[in-house]
Amino acid sequence: MYKRKNQSSPQGETARILVEFMEVAITSIVFLKGVYSPGAFERRRYMNVVAHKARHPQLRDYIHHSLTGLLPSIEKGLVERVAVVFFNKENIPLERFVFKLTVNQAYDSEVEKTDLEFSLKSFLTKLSVSESLTKVLPKDCRWQIMSYFHSLPQFNASTGVESWIPTDIQQWQQPPLITPIKSMSSEPLGVQLYMEHPSLSGSQL
Repeated sequence: MYKRKNQSSPQGETARILVEFMEVAITSIVFLKGVYSPGAFERRRYMNVVAHKARHPQLRDYIHHSLTGLLPSIEKGLVERVAVVFFNKENIPLERFVFKLTVNQAYDSEVEKTDLEFSLKSFLTKLSVSESLTKVLPKDCRWQIMSYFHSLPQFNASTGVESWIPTDIQQWQQPPLITPIKSMSSEPLGVQLYMEHPSLSGSQL
């Protein structure tokens, strides 16, 4: 849990709630895709919803540090999307779960944490019944968390942002097929969660 600092800005409080939620949501996505054995996770309750927590330290730390490293950039509205991308052994993307984020930089009222968490909770409920919408992945697939910025922030060793660098991941040539999962739009936060798959027409790369 993130401790709220005294006189925290609405954007800072919103970013902390959002990052904590995405840590749980991304763990749930990895569990849903069956990349690891069920024993790699344990059932927990989060926002009064049954969710999964990674038991393996490396898996847990990768998700946690990836997202907390984004916290300052999310607070400043620099992050457009955060995606969980699954690849085959040729490093070709097979499926993306995408969180599109909007943190209102002009919002200057106190954040209603209970209302915000109630809205985010519905994403976890929707994810838990979304397996039928996803593709079956090959046994040798891998995955990673990727972040897309409106503009690249200044690299700063104190924020961890320097760990987010441009990549040479192969991209699909055709626009992807998009499957919406859940969206919310309220003050001070907007979130869309959707899946992307390669188009059935044309080559993937």
